[in-house]
Amino acid sequence: MIQTFAKAVLAAALAFASPAQACTGIRLVAKDGGVAPGRTLEFGVDLESDVIIIPKGTAITGSTPDGGKGIAYTTKFGAVGANGAGLPDIIDGINDQGLYVGLFYFPGYGSFAETTKENAARALAPYEYGTWLLGNFASVDEVKANFEKVVVVPVVVDAIKEAPPVHFVIHDRSGKSVVIEPADHGLKIYDNPLGVLTNAPTFDWHMTNLRNYINLTATNVPPVDLSGLKLAQFGQGSGMRGLPGDFTPPSRLARAVAFSQAAPQPQTAPEAVLQVFHILNNFDIPYGAVRDAHDGLKHADYTLWTSAADLKNLKWYFKTFNDQSIRSVDLGTAVAAAKGKIRYIKMDSKQPVRDVSKDLK
Repeated sequence: MIQTFAKAVLAAALAFASPAQACTGIRLVAKDGGVAPGRTLEFGVDLESDVIIIPKGTAITGSTPDGGKGIAYTTKFGAVGANGAGLPDIIDGINDQGLYVGLFYFPGYGSFAETTKENAARALAPYEYGTWLLGNFASVDEVKANFEKVVVVPVVVDAIKEAPPVHFVIHDRSGKSVVIEPADHGLKIYDNPLGVLTNAPTFDWHMTNLRNYINLTATNVPPVDLSGLKLAQFGQGSGMRGLPGDFTPPSRLARAVAFSQAAPQPQTAPEAVLQVFHILNNFDIPYGAVRDAHDGLKHADYTLWTSAADLKNLKWYFKTFNDQSIRSVDLGTAVAAAKGKIRYIKMDSKQPVRDVSKDLK
């Protein structure tokens, strides 16, 4: 009887299980002062993302769970980045003041506000919050002063059949960074001096967990002498022995800190962008490596796309699962071409393979 009940509960839980979600974000600062954040975007289904351009002066209205209208505002700044699920909102991108916002899944933690008559005029969906930040603020300091002026409410996205549980990382061109998380039906903000983010648990938990890895170093461990027996490392990388290599959020965050902190400082912002892509290659999840037990590959988490941004020169870069070529979008050029309307650029494409057989020196 008990065993049958347990099986029934498990079956019900699995039937309503959501796609897996795993994203990793880092940030590098170049010697020329350029700031380059970047991230991977993983999901259990294809979000069919495209580049979205939102010009300055765009009128936007937030959403509420009952299908009503939330906050209404007009963007002060132009922005560019990626959307998801066909929505006219940026889930990762930059504005023309050099502010970056990225949305990261945050399942099982945090809580959104309840919509009331009193707060409906300030309400917006979780996936709309990043667009509101990019449209209205130029720096992390401005975000800190204003982040609680709206309420984030649980609006369901039809494509994934849930209100996306997300938290947010924000960087600006000065190098400042914060993380904002839904908590206690409101929003909580943390300074983010390391410029990293993954998923659950909460950001402060991740920062405490880093104490488990303070022994790690990019420098190889020297040989030791044990009663005349000299023991040396087998090969390179002994300083990082113990670094977790799995795909869980705590392990990815530990690796993100280790790799971004060990990276030599690039000379320029464009060089930093390329370095960001190199580092994020370590977090690419191959299709099939992470899957749910009950439905195999149906909800197998994999890296849909990877992005980076140059907050000094206002460029947003990306590569996708189907095309690993790095492509860039110049914010000023894209916004000018949009001519005051929200416009899109297709992200998905086929990987080119160039035959260099005859390119002899």
